[in-house]
Amino acid sequence: METQEKVEFAGLPLAVYREIAAHIRQVTGVEVSLIPQSADQFDYQQSQIAGLCISWSANSHQESRQRVQQILAYYQKRYAI
Repeated sequence: METQEKVEFAGLPLAVYREIAAHIRQVTGVEVSLIPQSADQFDYQQSQIAGLCISWSANSHQESRQRVQQILAYYQKRYAI
């Protein structure tokens, strides 16, 4: 069984979302995709991305989950989200 989690960082730029996704993709047993913004009108104050969808495979280890949480915490601290 696969587990999914949606992670949102309000106002984070597209490039940073891509950097986070690339970093998470290096973790074994974890997949990540970018969720496009669904706003009807373009707003320069909003990110082009609504969030990340992180999926863990059924056989992913607790270490993988912890590593993803460490990566997310790093970016939260770095960008004061």
